Formats: sequence, C-alpha cells, structure tokens
Amino acid sequence: MNGTMMKATLAQCKAELLRTVRNKRFFIFSIVMPIIFYFLFSNIVGDNKVVGGVDWSAYYLMSMTCYGIIGASFSTYSIRLARERSQGWIRMLRITPLPSWAYIVSKIASQAIINLFIVVMMFLIGGIAKGIELPATTWIASGAWIWLGGLSFMTLGTLFGTMRNPDAVQVLSTVAYMGLSVVGGLWMPYETMSSTMQKVAEVTPTYRLGQGAWNIIGGHALDWSGIGILVIYVVVLMVVSSWIMKKQEAV
Repeated sequence: MNGTMMKATLAQCKAELLRTVRNKRFFIFSIVMPIIFYFLFSNIVGDNKVVGGVDWSAYYLMSMTCYGIIGASFSTYSIRLARERSQGWIRMLRITPLPSWAYIVSKIASQAIINLFIVVMMFLIGGIAKGIELPATTWIASGAWIWLGGLSFMTLGTLFGTMRNPDAVQVLSTVAYMGLSVVGGLWMPYETMSSTMQKVAEVTPTYRLGQGAWNIIGGHALDWSGIGILVIYVVVLMVVSSWIMKKQEAV
C-alpha cells in the first residue's frame, strides 16, 4: 500500500512539474524577466560598482534569483491553485485513492524542484556570463538560503489561491509580486532607498529573503530578526489560509 501511494505521489509531482514548465507565465515571470532585468541593470550600473560591501553583479544576481523564485510562487502556483479550486479539482481528488497529504507533498516537492532549477540556472548565468567568482561554500550557502527561504512564499501563494476566481488571483498576485519586489529592494539596492522606504522594506518578506543572500555573499551572518519575520509570515499566512479553506468547505 505504501509503495502504491508513493507511486501515486510521484505521478502527481510529475504532473505538477509538467503543468508548470508548459505554463507561459512561469517562463515569463520566473525565467525570462529575471534574466533580462539582471543583464539590463547590471550593465547599466556597471560590474565594478560596490553595493553593501559586495560587487554589484553578485549583489544583483542574488536579487534576481529571489525575484524569479518568488514569481514562481505568485504568478504560477497561486493561479493554478485557484483554478483547481474553481474547477472542483481538489474536491474530485477526495473521491480518489490519492490521500490529501500526497496532494500537498506533490505541490511542495514540485515547487522545491522548480526553485532549485531557478537557483542553479541564475547562478550559472552569473558565473559564466558575468564572470562572478565566489567561494564554493558561498555559492552553496546563498543558494540553499534562497531555495529554502523561497518556499515560504508558497504560503502567500496559497492565500491567493483560496480565491475561486483565477482571473482575480492573476491580477492580485501580479500586483503583489511586482509591488513587494520593488518595495523589498529586489529591483533597486536597499541602500539607495530613503529612510522611510528602508523602514517599509524591512517588514517585507521579499527584503528579508534578499537580505539573507546579500549577507552571505558579503561574509556576514544571517540576520535572526529577518529569519523571525519570515517565520512569522509563514505561520500567520498558513493559519489564515487554513481558516479560509475550512470556512469555504463548511459552506
């Protein structure tokens, strides 16, 4: 029985991956745009510029890697979840032998694989095309931080996905994606912001994800307050999403 469930879970995970890679929004927001923005702004500012104690090309590579991963959770995962709910796909799964935990595991596993692909792709571009040189331990540590931290944005994607209108979710997720990326310092350096905007940025999960990667490549320790803020976001959003889903099921 366990072997059968494992095969079913793997099959569901494979289906999630295929649906994602065939999604045009995924390629545009999670792959094409981060690459274009990276080359555009790194060339405009110049590779010799230093921001936050590190070379601009390395600093902005971390920003755009975060940007791509967040885009996968916002513009792809949330919309697909909303569409599945509106079409009754989740309700239909309940009458199949596939357990509910297998559905959740397949979602998390597929998103983890997608995030890992984005991290590796962006790091290869930075290392090969831009000639960024970092110690192997720094590449691994910063990549692991972005990969793990990026999964926290699935909780916000899940909250958006509780809406049954995919079109509304598409608009809301895009606005949140762009807004949080700009305010969180992923498009422009945190150091160039006004003091007021810096205070706003510090409470956003996008800034805290980027901050961890910037600290790692700069040789600094992770900010525990930043980790705490990400954890708070995850817990609160999970609780709110679960409450909304239970209310919808009750109705």
